[in-house]
Amino acid sequence: MQNLIDIQNINWSAILIPLGTFTAAFLILLLARGILFRRLHRWAEGTDTHLDDFVIDSIRTPFLLWSLMISLMAAMWVAPLSERYTALSSKVLLVLLILSMTLAAARIAGAVVRHYGSTSSGAVPGTSLTQNIVSMAVASIGLLILLNSLGITITPILTAMGVGGLAVALALQDTLANLFAGFYVSLSGQVKLGDYIRLDTGQEGTIEDIGWRAVSIRALQNNMIIVPNAKLAQAILTNFHLPNSPMSLLIPVGVSYDSDPERIEQILLEEAREAVGKVEGLLGDPEPMVRFIPGFGESSLDFTLIVRVAQFTDQFPVQHELRKRIFKRFRAEGIEIPFPIRTLYIRKEGGEADKPLSAGG
Repeated sequence: MQNLIDIQNINWSAILIPLGTFTAAFLILLLARGILFRRLHRWAEGTDTHLDDFVIDSIRTPFLLWSLMISLMAAMWVAPLSERYTALSSKVLLVLLILSMTLAAARIAGAVVRHYGSTSSGAVPGTSLTQNIVSMAVASIGLLILLNSLGITITPILTAMGVGGLAVALALQDTLANLFAGFYVSLSGQVKLGDYIRLDTGQEGTIEDIGWRAVSIRALQNNMIIVPNAKLAQAILTNFHLPNSPMSLLIPVGVSYDSDPERIEQILLEEAREAVGKVEGLLGDPEPMVRFIPGFGESSLDFTLIVRVAQFTDQFPVQHELRKRIFKRFRAEGIEIPFPIRTLYIRKEGGEADKPLSAGG
């Protein structure tokens, strides 16, 4: 009976009106959010840059928090709350506002670094290291603003962080060495994402990412090579994209001693020039060249065809196509590609030499 009386004495309007206001406001904002983002995506598809797509994706989750906050504020306006609970609710909403704004700003900053780092040759590359550092810097500023808004003095915290940072630095020397080496590798401009490099230890591949601890290198076999930043900073490496991506490709060709060197040079140049524009990665500027080098081999006249390819990995399909074209042309012209020949002298027991025997291979 007492329970029935308590239920009857409850002010249902003080509960149902704020709850209904919150629900209605939240549903309306969710509907508006869906319409807004559909239109924003439609607008972004018509632009030339992808930065607007990154920004739109970055504010999608924070916008949901903002909708929740606005709904809570609407419910508070119609709820008969005391000053104590109103002040507490205001602080909670302030915390949510700063956190959501910080989250959005950090994601947008990371997206901007990723976009401009991948589309321009500026000082800040779009690696995961630089993205994380920029996002963490924005998040740290947001955290300090939050503490200051709550009336918490940040000066002692900064002092404690400085002392604690020294202890952490002593304990994590190897980790910090890789971190600072990652900064050096990223900002030096000697290597960047997409470059094909070869280390003095023999590993080679395309740089996929530079993280806070290690560099990810994708080998031609599609395997991932993980090299600590400190090791890469100390290594002797060849960057096949510096000073620029195009590089010379040397293709050795050997023909019979009965061949005319002038005719061989002409055929090689004709085949190389004809392949320009038909073989992907083969460049026509500068013009292909032929050099009578190494020259007089043990069983052949040795030439070197020198062509230009767009980048390091293009040398493999270009060699494949040019060798097929040259072999087909030599066969049509009747030019012999000799086998290696060795002449053997067989000496009899009496010391007299027999006639020499020639053997291939």
